[in-house]
Amino acid sequence: MEMAIDTPSPAPPTPPAPSAAAGRQTRAAESVRLEHQLVRVPLEALRSTVRSNNRLAEKEIAAVLSSASAAPAESSAAAVDHLTSLVSRLHGLKRKMEEGARAEELQVQRCRARLDRLATASTGDDAEWEDMRLKRILVDYMLRMSYYDSASKLAETSGIQDLVDIDVFLDAKRVINSLQNNEVAPALAWCAENKSRLKKSKSKLEFLLRLQEFVEFVKAKNCIQAIAYARKYLAPWGSIHMKELQRVTATLVFRSNTNCAPYKILFEQDRWDFLIDMFKQDFCKFYGMTLEPLLNIYLQAGLTALKTPFCTEGSCPKEDPLSLEGFRKLAEPLPFSKQHHSKLVCYITKELMDTENPPRVLPNGYVYSEKALQEMAKKNDGKITCPRTGEVCDFSECVRAFIS
Repeated sequence: MEMAIDTPSPAPPTPPAPSAAAGRQTRAAESVRLEHQLVRVPLEALRSTVRSNNRLAEKEIAAVLSSASAAPAESSAAAVDHLTSLVSRLHGLKRKMEEGARAEELQVQRCRARLDRLATASTGDDAEWEDMRLKRILVDYMLRMSYYDSASKLAETSGIQDLVDIDVFLDAKRVINSLQNNEVAPALAWCAENKSRLKKSKSKLEFLLRLQEFVEFVKAKNCIQAIAYARKYLAPWGSIHMKELQRVTATLVFRSNTNCAPYKILFEQDRWDFLIDMFKQDFCKFYGMTLEPLLNIYLQAGLTALKTPFCTEGSCPKEDPLSLEGFRKLAEPLPFSKQHHSKLVCYITKELMDTENPPRVLPNGYVYSEKALQEMAKKNDGKITCPRTGEVCDFSECVRAFIS
């Protein structure tokens, strides 16, 4: 007689614990999402350099071919001089193309360095990775705040020149400085270099710069030149920005000493600050940068978890970062953190009050942890002194509170 014996089915294999390598790979993926500009900026700079070099080569070659076809044929001496000038021009083009090639190689080197840096996120040392990222974030902040020398020094001493974008910000600095000096020529040149990209993003920067230059002519009481300028540079924008164009051209009648508010603001110095902000926005968008410094973004991410209604009160503890004015300003636009369960923290020890360290209520209504009150009672013969009001009571008068 045979007996059937039930054998237990084998248990499913336990999934392996996540390895350190897997954690590093996850961190690398998160870093790419948070800091896409690390790779995006040198790529955009490379694209811009290549486009500039191509435009230069096409323009110079077309000019040389056109000039060669128009060479004088009746005089051999004149023809030789003409060809000599063409050869000289081609030598100049060769020199410029070599300079452009070196600039392209530098951008490629930076792209390669940053890709290599991202590769170390899944294999390198955690502390070294975080330290390097912090230094890059600080350099980014310094550059955006116009501390160019400090940023360059930090990048040099840390050996991260290929991981930061000092040269890109220096290009922006040149334009910003000119706008601060009420000059639009460098900004217009930047718009001309990147015209197709700015048009695709529907940027108004060039139009606003042209309007400001027109207003400057009116301010200088040079109305004839202002009218000629409007016909040449502002008329093509009429089909898109007619209302703004009509308002600005009316300044020919109202002039800079007008008290009419809609036209008076067009002559104010704040218009230049507005143009600087517009340029910064288009510049960041062009290179794929965040509008806010990376340091602000990281700090705000942490402050979001800490911000509560209690932080805005005058009794905010000094240990809370939001007790500092600078952090409060950063946290102003942020929402309060969502707390599903309240947490009680002892005013004396700063430790969490829970079932292991329950809260006790003094006769005056203030609440402290049992651990803190026991230590105080041992040192003072069973007496408790409220650190807020100075009232004294016995430890036995403290009533335990229960957290629901």
